[in-house]
Amino acid sequence: MKCTVTAKESGLVTADILVQFFSKKEMKRDAGKVLAGLGVVASPDGDFKASAGEIAMLYRQTSGKEASRVILAGVGEGKTAEDYRKAADSVARKTVDLHLGVLALDCSPIDDWAKQSKQKPEELAAILVEGVLSGAYRFDRLKSGKLDKEEDKDDKPKNIEELVLAGCGSRLEAVEKGSGKGMIIGLCQNRARDLVNLPGNHLSAEELADAAIEAGKRGGFEVTVLDKKKITELGMGGLLAVNKGSEQPPTFAILDYKPKGKAKKTVALVGKGVTFDSGGISLKPAQGMDEMKSDMSGAAAVIAAVEAAASLGLPLRVVGLVPATDNMPGGSAQKPGDVITTMSGITVEVGNTDAEGRLILADALTYAKKEYNPDVIIDLATLTGACIVALGNSVAGLFSNDDKLAESIFEAAQSSGEKVWRMPLWDEYDEMIKSDVADVHNTGGRGAGTITAAKFLEKFIDGHKHWAHIDIAGPAFLAKSGSKASGATGFGVRLLLDLLRRWS
Repeated sequence: MKCTVTAKESGLVTADILVQFFSKKEMKRDAGKVLAGLGVVASPDGDFKASAGEIAMLYRQTSGKEASRVILAGVGEGKTAEDYRKAADSVARKTVDLHLGVLALDCSPIDDWAKQSKQKPEELAAILVEGVLSGAYRFDRLKSGKLDKEEDKDDKPKNIEELVLAGCGSRLEAVEKGSGKGMIIGLCQNRARDLVNLPGNHLSAEELADAAIEAGKRGGFEVTVLDKKKITELGMGGLLAVNKGSEQPPTFAILDYKPKGKAKKTVALVGKGVTFDSGGISLKPAQGMDEMKSDMSGAAAVIAAVEAAASLGLPLRVVGLVPATDNMPGGSAQKPGDVITTMSGITVEVGNTDAEGRLILADALTYAKKEYNPDVIIDLATLTGACIVALGNSVAGLFSNDDKLAESIFEAAQSSGEKVWRMPLWDEYDEMIKSDVADVHNTGGRGAGTITAAKFLEKFIDGHKHWAHIDIAGPAFLAKSGSKASGATGFGVRLLLDLLRRWS
């Protein structure tokens, strides 16, 4: 998608559809005047209240190539970045559904919006672009098109070809800068969604590593991929144990972005890369198992975040670590009751082979501390169904041994719209993962499952004082609901970028 920024009045730009944003207050006060100025005679339906993400379509007579369709996009109270992101997302969905190629947003009131939402015009422009890219996203790369019955569909745009930010006036430079940031973050998030939406037969551990390499080429940073031989030499017993039932080898990808100048911080991002999770010998129920292609959502978010950080030129060293394998119940698969030795030397009793993500993350966390000793370690993982029970599908669980880091992540989550909620890491939960035959057990029973998983991971950071674990099991993948919004969300990319930019 091409993005154009212009000072030209929105009503005069060449476009297929024009968007006017209204808050609830503006809808009552200014809508009639604004619409009359555009030549729109009809009024919106009385049911249109300008709630955030709500839209209404109107029409106007035009001469030439100006947009005849006008969308009224509600931003609710217009007080938060999320209000504008929701509006841009809804507008893009409608534009794609109508097979329209050029979308124009009226940005003339951007100073007023920025003041109301407490955002800089540059940041608000980025939010609008991110929202459009999110709403326009469709995963159709595996469709042949042979069953499509719409005769003229091939003559219509498959997606938005151009986004025009119009009426920018004196804020042209700021909007251009912000739109560039928004394009980088939005495109990287959509690449993460592509990876998560790929089924297991299209995304092996090796193919996930290849995706990391491609991200490195685009972002201009170094990517190293460790193969099974090197993983074995390093003694990564957790990753190797999960991979035992697979016919495909594991990989361990290292993405290393170094800024041109001195780095303000070194941040290690660790992403769980289970490309398909059957549960192993502790087999999952059949219902919903197809969605377990999403068990590498943490890895996808980390790959995308490192690429975006590099493309934005952030003054941080960002290291992404992606342990990857599928989890299959083959004849050589690990068994419940097995005891494995991780890279750290810590032994683990495997009570449930479906608690596999924490095993591969254990080795990755050890590697991060040993090889880089970064200022901050953050891991993202679709780790536990218990987190969905606790927080639902919209919010990720946050665990940290550093109050200041936890506060920074929470603030970034509120700003980015990718919400988290902090949960405890109290010592009494250690009792639940004690083992009689090994150093630690990989499960802690039915109670507090998401907390005991985090406590397990904590044992592998080797005393690092600035660590956070984010369980994204709920918001990473939306179950099928008949909506085009189902599937991968790319959760974590905006959150991480907001956090990294705060440290820049």
